[in-house]
Amino acid sequence: MTNPHKAIDYILKNSEKFAKAKAARIYLDEFRKSKKALLMSQSSEQTAVAREQWAYSHPEYLDLLEGIQQAVEIEEKLKWEIIAAQARVEVWRTEQANNRYLEKATT
Repeated sequence: MTNPHKAIDYILKNSEKFAKAKAARIYLDEFRKSKKALLMSQSSEQTAVAREQWAYSHPEYLDLLEGIQQAVEIEEKLKWEIIAAQARVEVWRTEQANNRYLEKATT
């Protein structure tokens, strides 16, 4: 990479997307507990275990799990793209240091 500014610009451009993706994932993780409780309260089952099983198998709960899966996928993709951009900057820095060393060694 000859221009680390592109990598830095990428990080800056995507930091807000990453923050929103992470916030969405955490919200869904926490909401999952509330959704389970809400569904359990709607169940006509007699025992707590049966109400819990009913809630876990409910289509709304399963939809929520799919939402969590998508949120994690988005968050992880952005996270690794940002990490890759950071690595590009580090590679550039190393290349610049190596070039300075070689210039000093040859003079």
